[in-house]
Amino acid sequence: MTQLTLYSYPISGNAYKVRLLLALLGLEYELVNVDLKAGDTQTPEFLRLNPRGQVPVLVDGDVVVWDSLAILVYLARQHGKGEWLPGDIMGETQVMQWLAVSENELLYGLARARSTLLLKRPFNLEQCQNEGKAGLAVMEQHLAENAWLAAGKPTIADIACYPYVLLAPMGEVSLEPYPNVRQWLARVEALPGWVAMSS
Repeated sequence: MTQLTLYSYPISGNAYKVRLLLALLGLEYELVNVDLKAGDTQTPEFLRLNPRGQVPVLVDGDVVVWDSLAILVYLARQHGKGEWLPGDIMGETQVMQWLAVSENELLYGLARARSTLLLKRPFNLEQCQNEGKAGLAVMEQHLAENAWLAAGKPTIADIACYPYVLLAPMGEVSLEPYPNVRQWLARVEALPGWVAMSS
């Protein structure tokens, strides 16, 4: 098996998604932490890996994959033995719906609210918080009748949504009004192999 290498950044929620799935899959890999503040993602060497100049980036032998969702799909298909991304059309469709939530309400809402406060990014905090709350409301309703987001089992949909929901309080979005979401977070954290963001 080829050596996996992950280019990451410790406080990046998107990079954490990949570290989490790697841990849940029990895969060994080399972790390369890139210093975003020092401009390490803008060097010619890094831009050859990812022309967007962002983490995460996964290298698997001759294969280079960038973007957290693309990496989750790749790992699920290549190393997940069919467990993390269903092969049937409805299961896969359900996963894709929640991947869209992760890249819209959760990213533009919860993640940007956090980065506004943590990294002083110039986003409209109230607008981001409201967007994030809208996404949490959709999750809360769904999780009232479902243990997992898609296909009746843990999938990359859960992995994609988990980090920025977990980190919502850092964007001053309380999870107290969302008991089903909080129970879901606990279920994710009970999965064999789960690792904390700081790991």
